[in-house]
Amino acid sequence: MTSVEETTDHTADSGPSGYAAARLRLLQEESRSGPSRRSALAGLTDDWLNVLFKTAARETGVRGAVLVAVGGYGRGELSPRSDLDLLLLHDGKAGAQALSALADRIWYPVWDLGLALDHSVRTPAEARKTAAEDLKAHLGLLDARPVAGDAGLLAGLRTSVLADWRNQAAKRLPQLHALCRERAERAGELRFLLEPDLKEARGGLRDVTALRAVAASWLADAPREGLGEARRRLLDARDALHLVTGRATDRLSLQEQDQVADHLGLLDADALLRQVYEAARVVSYAGDVTWREVGRVLRARAARPRLRGLLGRGQAATERAPLAEGVVEADGEAVLALAARPDRDPVLPLRFAAAAAQAGLPVSLHSVRRLAAQAKALPVPWPAEAREQLLTLLGAGEPMVGVWEAMEAEGLITRLLPDWERVRCRPQRNPVHTWTVDRHLIETAVRAAALTRRVGRPDLLLTAALLHDIGKGWPGDHSVAGETIARDVAARVGFGAEDVAVLGTLVRHHLLLIDTATRRDLDDPATVRAVAEAVGSPSTLEILHALTEADALATGPAAWSTWRGSLVADLVARVAAVLRGGTPAVRELEIPTTEQERLAIEALRTREPVLALHARREEDDAVGVELVVAVPDQPGLLPAVAGVLALHRLTVRAAELRSLELPDQLGEVLVFRWRVAAEYGALPESARLRTDLIRALDGSLDVPAKLADREAAYPRRRGVVPPPPRVTVVPDVSSLATVLEVRAPDAVGLLHRIGRALEAAGVRVRSAHVSTPGADAVDTVYVVDGDGKPLPAAGAAALARSVQAALA
Repeated sequence: MTSVEETTDHTADSGPSGYAAARLRLLQEESRSGPSRRSALAGLTDDWLNVLFKTAARETGVRGAVLVAVGGYGRGELSPRSDLDLLLLHDGKAGAQALSALADRIWYPVWDLGLALDHSVRTPAEARKTAAEDLKAHLGLLDARPVAGDAGLLAGLRTSVLADWRNQAAKRLPQLHALCRERAERAGELRFLLEPDLKEARGGLRDVTALRAVAASWLADAPREGLGEARRRLLDARDALHLVTGRATDRLSLQEQDQVADHLGLLDADALLRQVYEAARVVSYAGDVTWREVGRVLRARAARPRLRGLLGRGQAATERAPLAEGVVEADGEAVLALAARPDRDPVLPLRFAAAAAQAGLPVSLHSVRRLAAQAKALPVPWPAEAREQLLTLLGAGEPMVGVWEAMEAEGLITRLLPDWERVRCRPQRNPVHTWTVDRHLIETAVRAAALTRRVGRPDLLLTAALLHDIGKGWPGDHSVAGETIARDVAARVGFGAEDVAVLGTLVRHHLLLIDTATRRDLDDPATVRAVAEAVGSPSTLEILHALTEADALATGPAAWSTWRGSLVADLVARVAAVLRGGTPAVRELEIPTTEQERLAIEALRTREPVLALHARREEDDAVGVELVVAVPDQPGLLPAVAGVLALHRLTVRAAELRSLELPDQLGEVLVFRWRVAAEYGALPESARLRTDLIRALDGSLDVPAKLADREAAYPRRRGVVPPPPRVTVVPDVSSLATVLEVRAPDAVGLLHRIGRALEAAGVRVRSAHVSTPGADAVDTVYVVDGDGKPLPAAGAAALARSVQAALA
């Protein structure tokens, strides 16, 4: 009988207090970190549990038992707050009472130290049966390791469990793959999450364990290059997270990322996330390749008996169908042809990728690695075929993503486009963004591929989509930095001087249309002329329109809607008219609509506010709910109306204010046109809105107090402290009004508070434009003085300071 106790050295004091003190000293050793500390912690825990088991076995008289570590502890590595996965394996000869006493003498000291424990007591036959019925239990036993007791008892079980795993691989591996997919659906993709779960998310530690299990089946193996290092980085990040928080957590929350980064010796939270994303990318790619190979092997096994029946003997040669010069399809993958010569064909990597994407095929790992090792560098500028193959790849749409990532994983993309390195795996802190910078660029190209029929130069659209955020990661405005880089890349790729200039303009102004449409007054001729001057030509405007839509669609669900699309289309139509030599189109506000006239007459007759609420929907989403309010002119109208809308949970998207003077009527009426959205989908009744608005104006409804009560009752949980509000004067965008831009954390009643500040300053609001990208609001208001004119520069600056002070 081989006993673990015989080969283990013990610490001087192996009791609970001695183990706790030694554990604390180990975790506080600055010189110990990473694999060394995890291994040392596992060894220290082994020593303590060995003594506990030895003492308990002697006191209870139980023989024929072994204490087994499984899971991460079984692999000989413990993170600071990892739980202990333990199995008490026995030969079935001891009585139930003695076994229970033995287990209690081990489990209770663990619990007394506050350590999390996952435990079970089984015979080898019971453990094998449980593994056959429970996939997770089977996975845990693949890493089983004796800690104390009769190691021979475990050796037999391990042999049986491993044999079962290999014999049942055709059944077990598809189950494991399904489990991985379900977990990924639940926890998300680690490399794109701002608060990733280092263990459960796709590309995390669970996936590494799954790849080990696949390798143990002997059916397939994961690409090993970089996988060990990626796993180490994820484990190091989790260790630091445990030490910083003092908790057994795997979620890298925003508020802890700077401390974790500092603990790991990294510059900041962005450097931490980028390192974690890089590791997750390696794991995800290894998983993609491995699971594809598993599927290929299982399909081949299933087909083999049928082939033998058809052929009698021997094996059929793999069919190879040509895709492009030097590229063929074989066994469901794009592979290099036998005659392909990467060392003599510099365009082959791009031709290979383009052919695979256009055919909707994954690329062979062996072929990509051969290209990475042997491909000849492209001359600069690229030959025309290379540029055409890049555009063919980008124009393939969704299938391009997997091909691009496979090429990137082997270093081919950064070899072709060196500036890609700066954006690779770069996090984006704006919660509107779904992806990292590099993946966002790829997704934008996918979206742009579906819009190429709308433009006369699809090549420029696809290239601009790939490069529009290439300036992120450089100091200053990423659009300005990106223009310089895009021009350089475009020239390198082989575009002519005119096309290089257009691509520079597209990258420099890729946010121009959406920002202007949602934050500026399109009825101001100066706004439209400024956009026309920046764009320069109708053909560039056409491409920029498509790029704007592709960029927004690739950003995330909050960045684009039919309503936003309609605003951009309106702006594009006005700019196009100017570029054709016309004048900016302006909606004819002087002539009121029939409804506005009716509401204004009713408001003057009753001397109270009247309103109309219309829900307007298109195919898939709401263009917006239009609310028209007519009120006899009086102080405090904007904050009152905005506050009532906030109380009824209506989110303001845009607001416009105009004054009406009707014939034969005494007095003046202000008409508000609001574009709003119901926060929870249900619109309030018009009568209730009108009643509350009347009360707000006569003072019987204290709007600020009500909003404060609601904010106190339902406070927003924020992982990080947002920066303070900022109010600036936007120069040279309007000849009719002074333009203020307010950037602040989105909050209940924000426009109400802005309105109160403007009312206190004695200015009138001409129009307001509201945008909420993620957790922040960008509100633009056009204001005039009492005579309806723009404010002088000094007055505008003072107004901005006073509004900012009010919001702070």
